[in-house]
Formats: sequence, C-alpha cells, structure tokens
Amino acid sequence: MKILIDNGHGANTPGKCSPDFKLREYAWARQVAKLLYQRAEAAGLEPVLITPEYTDISLRERCRRVNELCDRYGADNCLLISLHLNAAGADGKWHTSRGFSSWVARNASAKSKLLARLLWENADMAGLRGNRSVPPEHYLTANFAICRGTKCAAVLTENLFQDNPEDVAFLLSDEGKECIADVHLASILSYINIVK
Repeated sequence: MKILIDNGHGANTPGKCSPDFKLREYAWARQVAKLLYQRAEAAGLEPVLITPEYTDISLRERCRRVNELCDRYGADNCLLISLHLNAAGADGKWHTSRGFSSWVARNASAKSKLLARLLWENADMAGLRGNRSVPPEHYLTANFAICRGTKCAAVLTENLFQDNPEDVAFLLSDEGKECIADVHLASILSYINIVK
C-alpha cells in the first residue's frame, strides 16, 4: 500500500502560524510527515512524500502527483493523508477552539469516509478531541481540492489549533508530534486491515 503524505503549505504561504510566531504550519507539517514516513516504512508500508519541497506547491500540482501514483499503482493501492493545522481566526490573536478533526470531500468515497472515521476515533482515544462538537459520522466535509481532486481514499487532517495556546504547546513538543504521527499510523494500519 502506498501511503501518500502531503505536508500542506509551504514556507512562503502567508499566515499559517501561531500568534506568537513560535509555531509555523509548514515546518510542523514537515516534521510530522517525516515521523509518519519513518513509522510507516518501519511498519512495512510504502510511504511517499508528495511535497518534499519547502516552498508552496500548488493544489493542482499536488493533485497531479497523487493521481500519477494512483494511475501507476492503482487507486485502491494508495491512500492520501494531507497534514494541516486548524485556526479559529485569521486575526493574529489567541482563541479557545481546540482539537483534532478529519475532513473528506463532498464527493468522498466510502473508503475516504472510513479512513476519516478511523483517524478521528484514534485521535479521540489519544485525548485530542478538543472542545468542539463532532458530527455523528466522526468526520467533516468540505470542498478541499486535495481530497476532491484525487483518485484514491483521501483525508485532510486538522491537527489541533495553531491559535490556541494549549494546543500550540502540545504541537511544539516532541510528545505532541509523536502522538499525532502515531494516531495517523494506527489509523492507516486499521484501514488497511479492514479494506484488504
């Protein structure tokens, strides 16, 4: 199984940081993507970093890279995780929203929804629920291009809030990065056991 890992935004993407600038989404996503890559490889999977660059790669190009691998290996032999951080506001201020969420496209396949549910459930077991209500499906839907425009099971994860001080402290810690990488790996392994 090809585990396609998208690090989200690049160093040149405006904003995408904590109000105190200590947490930068592009750097955090690359650190967690590297941990997930290493853990997936150690588990006998075949991880691929879709966006190894540090600059922002367009959504069109990221989708093209994913779909090229889906065409080569078969969409059923690939899954995509796009790593992101959430924000309650775009005002440079601290907010109170906390927690993990997983997102699929409005036209999502049953496999995408399964992977999204597993991600949320593992995040919940790891104590990352946060303080917001969660729909009964345990995932949310949006028109995210990286999920909508790719051929394989695809989920975008919002891994806590970059404008909540408690979430930021956890995200910056080694424990936090390892926890989130482990949540993703456990979900991927469960998904593979179910669909194969």
